[in-house]
Formats: sequence, C-alpha cells, structure tokens
Amino acid sequence: MSDIMELFKKISKEGPASGPPEYIICGLGNPGDKYARTRHNAGFMAMDYLSQKCGIEIKRIRFKALTGEGTVDGKRVLFMKPQTFMNLSGEALQEAMAFYKIPIEKVIVFSDDVNLAPGRLRIRKSGSDGGQRGLRSIITLLNSDQFPRVRIGVGEKPHKDYDMADWVLGNLSDADCEDMYPCLEASYEIIKLIMAGKTEDAMGRFNGMKPKNKEEAAPADEEKTVTK
Repeated sequence: MSDIMELFKKISKEGPASGPPEYIICGLGNPGDKYARTRHNAGFMAMDYLSQKCGIEIKRIRFKALTGEGTVDGKRVLFMKPQTFMNLSGEALQEAMAFYKIPIEKVIVFSDDVNLAPGRLRIRKSGSDGGQRGLRSIITLLNSDQFPRVRIGVGEKPHKDYDMADWVLGNLSDADCEDMYPCLEASYEIIKLIMAGKTEDAMGRFNGMKPKNKEEAAPADEEKTVTK
C-alpha cells in the first residue's frame, strides 16, 4: 500500500500544472469556412495543429476569439484564434492579456508571410509588422513590437500587378499545403523552446527550413514591407 501511495504522490507532482495561463499562443487568420485554406490563415492552421498535438480544444468564445486552455511542457497556456478578422487581431489579444495580466514578451504569434516560400518560416524575437496587418494591429494597440512571432511562408504573388488582397485571400494549392506541413509540425517544438527562454535556439534550428524537395536559395534576412 505504501508503494502505491508513493506512486500517487509522484504522479501528483508530475501532473499538469493548474492555474491561470502564463503564456498566450495566438494564430492570426480570418474566421469562417470560406477562409480556412487561404494563405492569410496560416496562423490559424498552426493553431489547429497545436490543438491536436497538445490536446487543447480551441472552441470557447472569449476575448473576441476562440480559445482553449491547457498545459504545454509544464506551462499553462491560452491558445487563441481571434474572430475579429485579420485587421483587428490586436483587439482580441489586448483583452486576453489585460484579463490575465500577461506581459507582451510572453505572447507568441503565428502569422502568414508572403515574402517566404511555402515550407519556410522565420522566427523573430521582435520587430516590425513587415506589412502583415494582423501584426500591425497588435503592435499598434499594444504600443510595442517586443513579442516573439513565427511567420509562416505562403509564397509571393505571381507578378507585381497581382492584387495583394486577392493573393492572401486565395486558397493554397495541394502542393503548397504539403510544403507547409513541416512548418506546422515545427510549431510545437518552437513554442516549447520560446517558452523555455531559448528563442535563439529556435531561430537557429528552424529559420533555415527548406520546402520539401526544393533547393531554392534562402531568402535574405532583412525585413520586407508588403501591404496586406
């Protein structure tokens, strides 16, 4: 009996953490089935993968978002998919941060990036919005760009005269989705590293990812500004 009690004590110590969220993991996108596979919804796709991987359902409506709470690598997290449409993403995040008193450096944001090919991603500790309007909303409302973000490549528009709104609201091809999937898989290790204070390690490990079976040159490391 004593052995069983000791086992119960050990399980109790190693079990899931409880209490309010310490981190917010937020994916950007547009709500509604018609946007589900669009380039602009790469952030939502990352959250859907994390939801399945971590067993955290994102279905409770709070803070102008679909949310879910759980534990990742021993840390309490709030998963968020803002339902405000992309240009107002900061409103949802601002409400959640204020409610839980979570500092901006403990917010991780996933978004799309038209400057990166499908299959590539780029992690940043901070920085400009790069023309991504969801990031712009967050930076404007929170008056800070000091939060880590993971930008998932969705590919450049086919020619300079192609309307950017039409491009980001267009559907990804099957081939693009296949190339992007490793980025979604990487999202789990990325958030664990960032929450562990190892953002530099995450950048070194994942910023050099290449699309499957493609050998194009890595994009330049500078920020590009594109209006979306």
